[in-house]
Amino acid sequence: MSWAMQCHGCLPWGSWTRLCGSQPGRRAARCVYLCTASGPGDPCRCFLSSSRSCVRYKGGSQENRAQRSSSHHGLDHLRNVASSDAIKKHQKSLSAWFSNQPNEERQFGPSFSLDAIHVDPVIRESSLEQILKPSPDLTIQHQLQQPCRQVISLQNLFDVDACGRQVKNVVLYGTVGTGKSTLIKKMVVDWCHGLLPRFELVIPFSCEDLSHSHVPISLRRLITKKYQHLRDVVPLLGSSNLKVLFILNGLERLNLDFRLAGTELCCDANEPVPPSAIVVNLLRKYLLPEASIIVTTRPSAVRRIPGKYVGRYAEICGFSDTNLQKLYFQLRLSQPGCDGENSVASRSGEQDNLVEMLSRNLERQNQIAAACFLPSYCWLVCTTLHFLYFTRTVPPSQTLSGIYTSFLRLNFSGEVLDSTDPTKISMMKYVAKTVGKLAHEGVMSRKTSFTEEDLQQCFEVEMKTESELNQLEVFRSDVFRFFLTPCVQPGKEHTFVFTIPAMQEYLAALYVVLGEKKTLVQKVGKEVSEIIGKVSEDAAVVLSIISKVLPLRFLPVLFNLLKMFPRFFSRLSGKGRDTIARTMAEELFKEEDYYNDDVLDQINSSILGVEGPMRHPDEAADDEVFELFPIFMGGILSRRNRAILEQLGCSIKNLAAFEIAKAMKKTVIRNSRKGLPPSELMDYLFFLHEFQNERFTAEAVRSLRTVNLSSVKMTPLKCCVLASVMGSTSHEVEELNLTSCNLDASIPPALNSLGPDACKEIRDLLLHDKCAVSNLRLGNNPIGEQGAQYLAEALAGNRSLTHLSLLHTALGDRGVELLAQHLAENQQLQELNLGYNSLTDTAALHVVEVAKKHATLDKVHLYFNDISEDGKRALDSLRMDRDGVRALVFLTAGTDVSDYWSSILNVVHKNLPFWDRERVRQHLTIILQDLESSRRQTVNPWRKAKFLRVESEVKKMLGKLQHGTL
Repeated sequence: MSWAMQCHGCLPWGSWTRLCGSQPGRRAARCVYLCTASGPGDPCRCFLSSSRSCVRYKGGSQENRAQRSSSHHGLDHLRNVASSDAIKKHQKSLSAWFSNQPNEERQFGPSFSLDAIHVDPVIRESSLEQILKPSPDLTIQHQLQQPCRQVISLQNLFDVDACGRQVKNVVLYGTVGTGKSTLIKKMVVDWCHGLLPRFELVIPFSCEDLSHSHVPISLRRLITKKYQHLRDVVPLLGSSNLKVLFILNGLERLNLDFRLAGTELCCDANEPVPPSAIVVNLLRKYLLPEASIIVTTRPSAVRRIPGKYVGRYAEICGFSDTNLQKLYFQLRLSQPGCDGENSVASRSGEQDNLVEMLSRNLERQNQIAAACFLPSYCWLVCTTLHFLYFTRTVPPSQTLSGIYTSFLRLNFSGEVLDSTDPTKISMMKYVAKTVGKLAHEGVMSRKTSFTEEDLQQCFEVEMKTESELNQLEVFRSDVFRFFLTPCVQPGKEHTFVFTIPAMQEYLAALYVVLGEKKTLVQKVGKEVSEIIGKVSEDAAVVLSIISKVLPLRFLPVLFNLLKMFPRFFSRLSGKGRDTIARTMAEELFKEEDYYNDDVLDQINSSILGVEGPMRHPDEAADDEVFELFPIFMGGILSRRNRAILEQLGCSIKNLAAFEIAKAMKKTVIRNSRKGLPPSELMDYLFFLHEFQNERFTAEAVRSLRTVNLSSVKMTPLKCCVLASVMGSTSHEVEELNLTSCNLDASIPPALNSLGPDACKEIRDLLLHDKCAVSNLRLGNNPIGEQGAQYLAEALAGNRSLTHLSLLHTALGDRGVELLAQHLAENQQLQELNLGYNSLTDTAALHVVEVAKKHATLDKVHLYFNDISEDGKRALDSLRMDRDGVRALVFLTAGTDVSDYWSSILNVVHKNLPFWDRERVRQHLTIILQDLESSRRQTVNPWRKAKFLRVESEVKKMLGKLQHGTL
């Protein structure tokens, strides 16, 4: 027996494992509809029963016949109303309102309309019996694979039921993230475009909006208040056969009482009653009995409507078919403008590649398929991919933590966990306290999967009251599956993991930053401080009166003691903020994480998977990495994210954020002064970008003299982050090393290397008026002609750069020509490396001619290019004392060995993993022949010895290259 059933036998929902089972594919319950009419004008209502037969009782037959026999004049009037300008204006207004996408959607561009990218989730017909019945133990694989035998489309929700009766009231329910609101928006937009001909008028209401009003109001006044252009149509409601659909979205926001003692009967659309009474009487069919109603709600609130008033229950099951997930990604990632470019070729390259890799990962039945069971997470995946791949500029508001915070606002938007609970705790606050605790304990213990015992310790150990038990029941029913899902890893099917790995780190960070991680002393101290603080305010008045009547000298002393405790507790709170800063620093600079991929690459791998053979089930897993945890801690403290979290009921005060940032200066910045490996330095720069604190970033950057990001996959996003951070202050970085950013030539350059788009960001960095970078290395990156254009513009305007390495950057003759055109405008450059760029004699000689006239440029690297013997002789004839420049082409300089021969061989040895080995072998062979030829020409024994030594090194390198040991 599961722990939930042992501890709380009164709970109908069973164990945590059963939570994953209420998905499509279960058999429908047999039902009977007992149809009654409770009063004049009240239509028949259906009651669910367990009998096999269908029994109908019809009352009020005369009234029903009277309604059916409407006059010919009424029918003509109805036709006029249906085509009237009022309804057309209503459709136009609704279309504009419901087609309007949230701010979070606009980052995808104007082409992302609801019509363009909507995919209908699976909707399964259900019953109240099935809703109340505990779910069977099912793993996520069963959920994704089992067929849905009771699937029903949105257009058929109002078809006749199993007893052949026309359905009037539909309850559409689903857990958080299944897409209830989006589906309703699509339904309204479809009606506005004539795709829902069953109804002549659709009137949507937000139950959240209705819950804020308790002033009595009539139904007709309520409609005209929300939709003024319907004032000519409203008088016809109830007096004609106008086919009306009321949409009540988010019923869980309303407290409804269907008892006659709680809500009186009302059949008059002109009678003022509370908004909740209007909803109750509409559902009772006592008010506008011919109107159709669709209600959306979370599972926990389904039972608030008695079953006799519901004609059909339908559950939104999300994307239970992986083909729906693929279709969504195909539509979303293939939209024009997704990549921010107008080029069709660019779009078909990157976007198609992303869709293909994502599809392959879904086909593997990876954990991401379980996450994308919820349409909300499909949105998060696409948003994250857009951020990773199509970001060309990074506005201050666009951060990874900002995406996750906005994602939570889209799904929770200030909702309370249970509207019937007097505490009115926000859903997100409850999640931060409970799920955040589980996430934090997992991060601290380095684990990502959790057993039922872990869940018990997290959710139930501190549960003391009936209210807390009810909150837990609502959470399990409505929210649990949004954050936790069954693990798909073999052998761990009965454990739970976070739906998206990064969500665990985000919630753990939120748990810490909100101050939920407290010691027992801090918890007790806070409660006592609040009590004493309130008591001291009242005691101040009482003591001042008593002290005037009775000469008791100890009273002022007692009063001062009362005021001392809150001050002491405030100091204790300050220590807690020091602990937050210390935790952030410890997690950010863990030495065991120094040589992992940077966090952006880790997120990319979690979404698109890792290409290559799959791990054997018996093979030991790698240690879990939680490097996003401290970065999210910093990101949550940014002003914008704190404002959004405030809307979700998670308040982080400005003073607390200020004190944490102040404490971070002692910990984070001090630790950053240590030498960091390239990937760890990239994480630190990303942390500064996420933190969005210019003063803190400026102080942090001052400690960085060298920025070495060699071998980091410098995507355009990372270059944007680099430019954003380094441009925040008068930074004095002397060296910027971006060598060897293309780590895998088999993957398209646009996906993982420093290409032309990234060069645009580097140009902006170099042209910044506070830029102090003197040494820039961009070797082994496919910069090409377009990138060369950006760098040429940077050279013309930069005033700090002295050394620039463009070794093996695919410039070609044209790229070097572009650089040469702007080189004369530069006044500081001293050394330029153009090696391994397929340059011919013309381009090489031209750039050297420009270098001759340059005031400071005295060294140009041209080795491993396609330079002929004539070109080599021309370049060898250059003299520093005469021409002011030296060109490094081969290991020889006339009849002597070049002073730079060891440097050139070191460059070859260091960069061999990124170069074409066959081409390197050919060049080394040519170099060896040149050395032997020059040795034969000299008669100086000392020079011959030098030649022999260099020849030996080249032969050794050639031998290792041929045997594959280099």
